[in-house]
Amino acid sequence: MNTTDQPTLWSLILKSSVAHTLTYFLMGILAYNFLNYEDSFASGALANYMRPTDSAWVAAGPGLQWIRGIIFALAFYPLREVFFHKKNGWLILGWVLTALGILSTFGAAPASIEGMIYTNYPANFFSYVEVVPQAFLFAGLLVYWVNHPEKKWLNWVLGIFFVLVVLMSVLGVMAATGMLPASP
Repeated sequence: MNTTDQPTLWSLILKSSVAHTLTYFLMGILAYNFLNYEDSFASGALANYMRPTDSAWVAAGPGLQWIRGIIFALAFYPLREVFFHKKNGWLILGWVLTALGILSTFGAAPASIEGMIYTNYPANFFSYVEVVPQAFLFAGLLVYWVNHPEKKWLNWVLGIFFVLVVLMSVLGVMAATGMLPASP
C-alpha cells in the first residue's frame, strides 16, 4: 500500500479515541462482573490503591477514555505504516500495547514487571484477563476500521456506541454525586 492509503492524523485520533473507549468499556464491564472488582477493590491490598467502584471518578473513567485515545493515536501515527494495511498489523499493534503498556510500564503498576519487583502488592494475574484481551481487541478493531474506510456503516455504529458510553458515564457520575434521584 502506498502512503495515500494511510490514515490522516485526525482520522487516527478520532478512530483511536472511539475504538479505545468502546473496547475499554466492554472489557471493564466484563471484568467488573466476572472478576468481582467491587469486592477486590474494597478489601485487601487493592483497597488502598484503587478507588471504590461507586466513586464518581470510576464512573467518569469510561467517558474520559477518548483522552487516552488521542495519546495512543499520537504514538501510532509515526508508526502507521507498520500497523495499518499490513498483514497481521493488528497483532503487531496488540503486542506493542501489551509489551509497553502492560508488562513493561515505566511506573510500578500492579502486575507489570516493575510492580512485581518494587511494590508490596501481590501480582494480580487476573488483571491480565481484562487488559491483555482489551489491548488486542482495541488493536483489532482499530486496524480493521482504518483498513476499511469504505464501510461507512461502521462509522455510524461505532459512533453511536461511543456516544452511548459517554452518556452512561455522565449518568454514572451524576448518580455517584447524588445529582440523580435514588432509585426506589
